[in-house]
Amino acid sequence: MNTLYTIDLTLRPTTFDLWHICMAGTIAILALTVIALLGFLLLSALRRPKMPLQLAPQKAPEPEIRIVEKLVEVEKIVQAPAPEPIVLKEATPDAALQLLNLLQKEARFIDFIKEEIAGFSDADIGIAARVVHEGCKKAVNEHFTLATVRSEAEGSKIRLEKNFDPSEVRLTGNIVGEPPFTGTLIHKGWQVTDIRLPKLTQAHNAKIVAAAEVEL
Repeated sequence: MNTLYTIDLTLRPTTFDLWHICMAGTIAILALTVIALLGFLLLSALRRPKMPLQLAPQKAPEPEIRIVEKLVEVEKIVQAPAPEPIVLKEATPDAALQLLNLLQKEARFIDFIKEEIAGFSDADIGIAARVVHEGCKKAVNEHFTLATVRSEAEGSKIRLEKNFDPSEVRLTGNIVGEPPFTGTLIHKGWQVTDIRLPKLTQAHNAKIVAAAEVEL
C-alpha cells in the first residue's frame, strides 16, 4: 500500500522550539559581529591621514662634464707640478761702467790689464801690481761697504741646513744626497752691505770710463 505525503511550502510555523531559538540567536550575533567589524574598518580608513603617493627617486645620470673634471683632477694629482719659470732681470750698465771709471781713476786698472807684461820682469810687474792694488783698495773702500758671508773661520767644519741659500754658499767637491751637509769652509765669501756711488748728470756718458788726455 503506497502512502503519498504532500508538503505545503506556504505554511508558516506558528510555534518556535528551543532549536529554532538557538539558531536565530546565533545568526543575530554573527550579523552584529560582521556589522561591527565593517564599521571599525570604515572608521579606521577615514581617520588614517592621506599620504601622497611617492615614487622611488631615480638617480639622474651624472653629467659628462663631471667625468671630465674628475679626469682632470686625477691628471693634476699624477703629474708633478711644473717648476716656476726663471725670471731674468736686465741689469743697467751704468753702475758697472761707473765702477770701471773709479778703478781706472784711482788705480789705472784698465791700463794695467791692457798692458802686455810678457816683456817685463817679475820685479817690475810686482811694483806695478802694488800700485794697482792700493788704488783698487782705495776705490772699493770709499764707495762700498763689504762684509763676509760666513762668520766662521776658514778651514773649520760647518753644517748647512736644508733651507740654506745656494746664492750665498757654493758647494764644491763630492755633492751626494740632500741637505743638511757638513763640509769645510774654504772661503768666507763677500757681500756688499752698502753702496755709495756718485750720482751722474743727465748728459754724462758712462761709456767713457777713461777720457783721452791731451797736453797743451
